[in-house]
Order: sequence, then C-alpha cells, then structure tokens
Amino acid sequence: MSLPEFQLLRPRSVQEAVQLLAQHAPNLQIIAGGTDLIPSMKQQLFAPKFLMDIRGIAQARGIRAVPGAGVEIGALTSISTIEDSGFLQRNYPVLQQAAATVASPILRNMGTLGGNLCLDTRCLWYNQSLAWRKSCDFCLKKDGNFCHVAPGSDTCWAVFSGDTAPALLCLAAEVEIAGPNGYRRLPISQFYGDDGIAHLRMQRYEMLTRVLLPEASSGWKGSYLKLRVRGSIDYPLAGVAVALKLNRGIVEQARVAITGVNPAPLLVPNVDHALIGKNITDHHAQVVGEMAAQVAKPLTTSMLTPEYRREMIRVFTRRAVLAAAKAS
Repeated sequence: MSLPEFQLLRPRSVQEAVQLLAQHAPNLQIIAGGTDLIPSMKQQLFAPKFLMDIRGIAQARGIRAVPGAGVEIGALTSISTIEDSGFLQRNYPVLQQAAATVASPILRNMGTLGGNLCLDTRCLWYNQSLAWRKSCDFCLKKDGNFCHVAPGSDTCWAVFSGDTAPALLCLAAEVEIAGPNGYRRLPISQFYGDDGIAHLRMQRYEMLTRVLLPEASSGWKGSYLKLRVRGSIDYPLAGVAVALKLNRGIVEQARVAITGVNPAPLLVPNVDHALIGKNITDHHAQVVGEMAAQVAKPLTTSMLTPEYRREMIRVFTRRAVLAAAKAS
C-alpha cells in the first residue's frame, strides 16, 4: 500500500502552525511521529491535501518543572523521553509506567505524547485496507452509513486505545490547545467525546501544544496494566491506570481510569468513596475492580470478545490497585 499524494508543510512555531491550520483545514492533517497516521494513510483512511510536519516546533517539546504549579510536558515530547524520565518516575509514576507500555522501543522513540493523546479511535471494521472495507460495504466512521458493531446505532463505537490518557486522567492533568484566538486550557477529562468519530473536543484549526500536571498529584503512587495479544507493539484491548495518594499506607485520595473499551478513556466514578481511609486489602481491590467493569462497555471492535475484555478490566484493576498500594 502506498501513500496518497500530498503537499508537505513544515512550520517552525506554534503561531505559524495555527495559521496554516486556519488556512487549509479541513484538508490538512498534522503529523509528528507518524506511527499511527502513516499506516492509516496507507489504508486510505485519510487522504489530506496537506500534511503538516510539526516536529520543528521546539517550544512544544520537553519536560519542565514549574515551582508551585506542577510540570509542563510539550506535546512533541517523545514517549521514550517520558519513559526514561527519572523525575516522572519518582513524582508521577503512573504516567511513566503507561509510557513504557506504548508500542515498542523504536516506536516510542518516534511517537509523541500529543500523538498518543490524539490517537484516532480504532475498530475491527475500520482499521482495514480499502479493499477489505469495500467488501463489507464500509462503516459509519468511514464512507458508510451504518455501524457493524452496533447496527441501528447512529453513534460510532470505535474505541480509544491510547495508553497515556488514562494515566493523565488519574493525575487530573490539563491540556493546552492553541488556535487562531490564542491558547486555552482544558481538563483532560473534558478533552474526549463519547463518540468514535467526533472523539476529540478540539477544532480542526486547533492543535495540542502542552500537557500540564498539577503539583497536587505529585507523589501519588501509581500503576498501569494493559491487555494485548503480544507483549509489545499492540494497542491496549483493555487498559487500567490507578493513582493513589497514601499517608502511612492509608488512602487519602484515589483515582482509576480505563482505556481500550469505550469510545473515550474514562475515570471510574466513586473510587474515592470505596478506598479513602482504607488500608487497601484484596477485598478493597476486588470492589474497585467490579466498579471498573461496570463502566467498561466493550463491543466487538477487536479480535477478543467483549466479555473477555470486560473481565480483564476487572482483573487488571484489582491487580493495579494492589500494585499501587504496595509501591515504595
């Protein structure tokens, strides 16, 4: 499969990139690492007239601690940089662990945090060659009129499969978005829409520039676990992030988020009610696992059955809660 014809644009600043977006959207696609976009273009899921390579924007790269405010991570920061950061491992371990599970070492060197957060949603009926999709009469997300996963639904059920988003949900992170009117900040919990097509609450003329980790989440213990067919490369078919604020082993605050089983990554509600004031035992972890399984709504969007993926959300949540509670 070959790439479609396009014109390459290479801005050197956020302002220049935003101007190009305003000029050429919706016929422009942003590329950084390209680890997800290039295969999708070869499958003819995207055929932009303009491809904007933003790797030359130095201001959108790097990890910077801001005293009294937290940490800023540029959207172009590579996944491997996050994985290798001793600072993040000490202060925001759930994010470091999630980054370490993304794809493979080579792809983590290429892929960026912003790209992982803005991943296109995935589905067994969507991420296929043009010939395959045509033989199935296409789907609601691309070129078709109905959803193979949920016939009769007017909503796309393709799932979000990024690894870093649930970790950032647990850390109450914010994203910074640049557009023609300047910059705006949005809690990452409001960044995703529950629709496999319109899954990002960001306009075509906007771009993600930074992720902001609050100082209040620094020092929380964390764990991230994911289900995948192979030990590397694969996207999560179910993923769980856990972050706990502990005081001498007693939970003061707790958050759990899931990915790979819904059109959006989601925080599991009421986890704090189940864990605050507790010295976590296997029973408490099992209770939270049941809560996470109730939030998960996997459908037939991958090669594994929905029932198995929901069960693994339950199992992995229990394991991740216990791992975070025991982290030194």
